[in-house]
Amino acid sequence: MTEELHKRSIRSFVLRQGRVSDAQRRALDAGQAQFGIAFAPQRLDLDAAFKRAAPKILEIGFGMGETTAAIAQAHPENDYLGIEVHTPGVGALFKQISEAGITNIRIIQHDAVEVMNHMLAPESLDGIHVFFPDPWPKKRHHKRRLLQPPLVALLASRLKPGGYLHSATDWEEYAQQILEVFAAESLLENTATDYAPRPASRPQTKFETRGLKLGHKVWDVLFRKR
Repeated sequence: MTEELHKRSIRSFVLRQGRVSDAQRRALDAGQAQFGIAFAPQRLDLDAAFKRAAPKILEIGFGMGETTAAIAQAHPENDYLGIEVHTPGVGALFKQISEAGITNIRIIQHDAVEVMNHMLAPESLDGIHVFFPDPWPKKRHHKRRLLQPPLVALLASRLKPGGYLHSATDWEEYAQQILEVFAAESLLENTATDYAPRPASRPQTKFETRGLKLGHKVWDVLFRKR
């Protein structure tokens, strides 16, 4: 699995580092020690990281963190591990964690493929969120898309039996590809006939709400591990 991922040069991101505000930098410095987890090429004890035993949900690419924070606040019974490489987003989520007193989020600022390969044990997760990954709309860039068969197989291997893999996109052609790739993974089964209704557990972002008012659509793909 690791060799195939490296051979295809799949990464979970393309680095487009933006400006880090003073508030985000302060939140980064203060939040890293309390809620950050440094990348290390060894297995992570998730219960120890969160200081409790609870369902563990992974989110890959949380952007500026609004959805992650909202979900974690709505579901204090779960623990959420967010992976993001962009410093402004990491700082923004640390700031939200501090301001809202959220205790069930931890953040790793590193490439998700390496985190999953080295830090997350097989069958260690109860759910995985990949919300609005970069669609790379130009055909010549489709190879850069995150959700391709080798990575989906890796994601499925990290889920417990019955755990779920949930993605959402506002790019219809990418939604079709995601649906096909998930369906082709033998460890996964669809929870719907094709696309799933948006679960109440996934709050609408401001961007999504604005798009829906303009007539844009969002497609949710929700599979479970057999």
